[in-house]
Amino acid sequence: MLSTLKLALIALLAAIALVAGDVLAPPHAMVLQILGSSQALADDDDDGGGDDDRGASGRSGSYGAGAGWSDGRSLFRFRDLFPRRTTSRRARASVPPAPTQAPDEIVGLGFSPAQLEQLTEAGFQVLEQGTMATFNAEAAKLRIPSGLTLDAARERARSLAPKAVVDFNHYYRPEQRAEAGCAAGDCMARTVIGWPTAQDWPGACTGGATIGLIDTAINPEHAAFEGSNIEIIRLADAELPESGKQHGTAVAALLVGSAMSRTPGLIPGGKLIAVDAFHRAGRQDDRSGAFDLVRALDLLAGRQVQVINLSLSGPPNLLLEQAVKRLGARGHIMVAAAGNGGPRAEPAHPAAYEEVIAVTATDKRKRPYRRAGRGEHIDFAAPGVAVWTAASISGARPKTGTSFAAPFVTAAVALMKASEPGLAPEVIRDRLTGNVEDLGDPGKDPVFGWGLLDARGICTAAP
Repeated sequence: MLSTLKLALIALLAAIALVAGDVLAPPHAMVLQILGSSQALADDDDDGGGDDDRGASGRSGSYGAGAGWSDGRSLFRFRDLFPRRTTSRRARASVPPAPTQAPDEIVGLGFSPAQLEQLTEAGFQVLEQGTMATFNAEAAKLRIPSGLTLDAARERARSLAPKAVVDFNHYYRPEQRAEAGCAAGDCMARTVIGWPTAQDWPGACTGGATIGLIDTAINPEHAAFEGSNIEIIRLADAELPESGKQHGTAVAALLVGSAMSRTPGLIPGGKLIAVDAFHRAGRQDDRSGAFDLVRALDLLAGRQVQVINLSLSGPPNLLLEQAVKRLGARGHIMVAAAGNGGPRAEPAHPAAYEEVIAVTATDKRKRPYRRAGRGEHIDFAAPGVAVWTAASISGARPKTGTSFAAPFVTAAVALMKASEPGLAPEVIRDRLTGNVEDLGDPGKDPVFGWGLLDARGICTAAP
C-alpha cells in the first residue's frame, strides 16, 4: 500500500511539473529523492542594454512563462525530482553575420579617364563616378568582372591603376544598441557632465554653431525640430530603400533639438547640415558604403563645415583613410563613435584614425559602457547609456550606444569653434583634454581616453 501511495504521489507531481513547463526525463534518469535543498536557477543575462540604474523595483531574478517571478529559488521545490531541460523547445534559427563589404564592388580614388577605360575593357562596370573636390581627383565605384573574387578584382584594378587608391566598398553602420531603461525624470544624461541648459550658456557660446552630421534618415516633422535650422541631404542611391529614421533622428535631436521640446538639444538653435548616406538592407540593416561615406565627407568639406559628427563605425578602408587625412589637414574636426563591438573588438573606424576624435560611452555612474570599444585610440568619454532624445516618429525615449556619446564631444567642439572660429584642431584637442574628469588609470588610458568630458569649462564668454 505504501509503495502504491508513493507511486501515485510521484505521478501527481510529474503531472504538475509537466503543466508548469518542465519535461520529464526517461524513467532510468529519474531521481526519487522527494525532500531536499532546492537548486538555484540560473538567470541568463539577455543583454538588453541596461547598463544604468533602472530604479529599484524590489524584485530580482527571472520570469518564467506560467510561473511568474523567481527570486533565484525554485518556485516548485518538487521540480528537483526531475532533470531540467537543457535545450530550448524551439531551436533558434542561426542568423548569419552582417556583411562587412559589398559582395561584388570595389572603389577607387585617383583614376584617370584612360585607366577607367582600361578597367571597363577588363570587364569592370562603372556604377558611379565623379570628381571629389576635396582631392581634386576622380573617384569611382566599380562592379567586378564575373568569375573574379573580390581580392583578385582589387589586385587587378591596382595593377591597371597603380597610383590610384583601391579598396573594397566596406560597409559602415550606426552605433546603437538595445535601449537601456531609466527611472522617470532621470534620463537627462547631460547633467552627469554639467552640461548647462540653453539659458545658462553665455551668449558667445551658442551663436553661429554649425555641425555636419553623416547618419541615417531623419524625421524633419518631429516636434523636436520645430523652429530648428536643419538641412537634410539624401546622398544614397534613390533606387535603394531609404534608411530607417530612428538613429538619425535621435542623434540630430540630441545635437540641435528645440529647447522648448521634450528633447532639448545640446545646442538648441545651432545649424545642422545632415547628410543621409545610408540605405536600408535586409533585416533592418542600415548601412553606408565607403564610397558614399567619402562622398558625404567631401560634400560637407565643400560646404565649409568645420565640425562633423560620425556616429557610425566599420572596418578600415583606404579611401576613407585618405578622406579623413585630407579633411584633417584642412582643419576639419571629425568626432566619431568608438563602436559597440565590446572591449575585445578590433578598433572601429573612422574613430581609430589619428585625425578623428574617438569617443567612448559611460553610464550615469561614470562607469564604462560594457559594449564600448577600447584601445589606445580612445580620446574621450561622454554619456552614452540611457541618453534622453527623440524617437523616430514622435515623443522621446532613452538611447544607448557610443553613437549617443559622440554628440556631446561634437557639441563641445562646435561651441568652441563658434566662440573662437580660428581655433586650430590641435588647440581644440588640448582644451578638451583640459576639461575632463580623469577616470580609470591616471592620464590617457584605453577605457576612458583622457577622461569624461566636463562641460562646465568648455565655453566662456567672449572677451
